[in-house]
Amino acid sequence: MIEKLFEGAIWRSRFIVLLAVVFGLLGAVILFIVASIDIWDVGVYTFNTLVTHAHPENFHEDIVAGIIGAVDLYLIAVVMFIFSFGIYELFISDIDEAEGHSGSKILAIHTLDELKDKIAKVIVMVLVVNFFQRVLHTQFTTPLEMLYFAGSITLLAGGLYFLSKVGKH
Repeated sequence: MIEKLFEGAIWRSRFIVLLAVVFGLLGAVILFIVASIDIWDVGVYTFNTLVTHAHPENFHEDIVAGIIGAVDLYLIAVVMFIFSFGIYELFISDIDEAEGHSGSKILAIHTLDELKDKIAKVIVMVLVVNFFQRVLHTQFTTPLEMLYFAGSITLLAGGLYFLSKVGKH
C-alpha cells in the first residue's frame, strides 16, 4: 500500500517539468519578439538613412550586424522551443498534433539523446552566427591575422560538415 502511494507520488512528480515547458515557451516568445523588434529597428534606420541621403561610415556593417544579431536571437528562441517540446514529450505525453500530417519532424522527440542532438546542432549554429557577427567589426591589419581568420572559417566549415553527418546512417 505504501509502496503504491510512493510510486504514484514519484510518477506524478514528473509534472514539475511543466514549469520548464511553460517558461521555456515564454522565453522563446520573448526572444522572437525582441529579435523582430531589432529587425524593425534596422529597417527604420536603413529607411531614414536612405531618405536623408546620409551614409554613415559603417552603414553596411551596422545593418548586417543588426540583422545577424536578430538571427542569433531567433536561433536561441528555436532552441527554447525544441527544448520545451522535447521535455514535454519525454516527461508528460506525446503531442498528438505533431504526429499528424501537419506536424514537424524536428519537434518530434522520443529520447533524451534526440533532444540533446537537436539542441546541440542549433547551439552550434548560434555560435557560428555569433562568430560571424563579431568578425564584421574586426579590423585585420596583418597577414597573420588574415590567416587566422581564414583558418577559423575553415574550421567552422569542417565542424559544420561533420555536424551534418551526426545521426545519419
